[in-house]
Order: sequence, then structure tokens, then C-alpha cells
Amino acid sequence: MESSQAKKLVTDYIEAYNAFDVAGMLRHLHEEVVFRNISGGEVNLTTTGKESFRQQAEQAKSYFSQREQRITDWQFADNRADVRIDYLAVAAVDFPNSLKAGDALQLQGRSVFQFAEDRIISIDDIS
Repeated sequence: MESSQAKKLVTDYIEAYNAFDVAGMLRHLHEEVVFRNISGGEVNLTTTGKESFRQQAEQAKSYFSQREQRITDWQFADNRADVRIDYLAVAAVDFPNSLKAGDALQLQGRSVFQFAEDRIISIDDIS
């Protein structure tokens, strides 16, 4: 996949994420998409398949009253885009890790998107 096409898929996905638009997030996903959230080197969430991703994304909408991923850098190789992200969110609920409703969460991370059949087939969110 050309980098311009990959960039459009990723940009559309992130814009939909920022807008809490689950249907928009799903638009460019492969039916067999695998999503992994990796924090501190450990995988703490995995979904397999578009329906499983949809369910998790719908549930996650309630966790934050605001959220924004901002891309700060792109790297492309083969059928992969490695994207540096600045993340800012405001908690809508109390989390077990001491983050309370109304608290801001700010971090830097990266997301690795892999592509197959002109769709996103995997997403690894790493922080």
C-alpha cells in the first residue's frame, strides 16, 4: 500500500476516534482486525475481529469526556505505519489507578497500523 493511502486510512481512523465516532473508526478496518493495547511493555487488552473491536470501542466511549490523539510523526515500511502520538484525555469516570473523573491524562505513545487488502488489519497502541 502506498504511504499516501495508508496515511488517509490512519488519519480517518484517528479523526473518528477523537470525535467518539465508532462507525467512522470501523470504516477502514479489515473484518479480521486485531487490536492490542500495550502499556509498560505488557498487553492489557486484545480484540480480534471487527465486531469485538466495535464492542470495546463503544464501551470505551464512556471512559473519557474528551479525548484527542494528535499525530506528531509518521514512519512507513512495507504495509505498516508507525505513528507517534500525543494523547490528551479527560476522565469521565474514576479509574482504579487513581485517575479520577475530571482528571486530565496526558501521555506520549505510538500506534502501529498494519494493512492488508486496502484495510487496517492490526493496530497496536503502545504507551
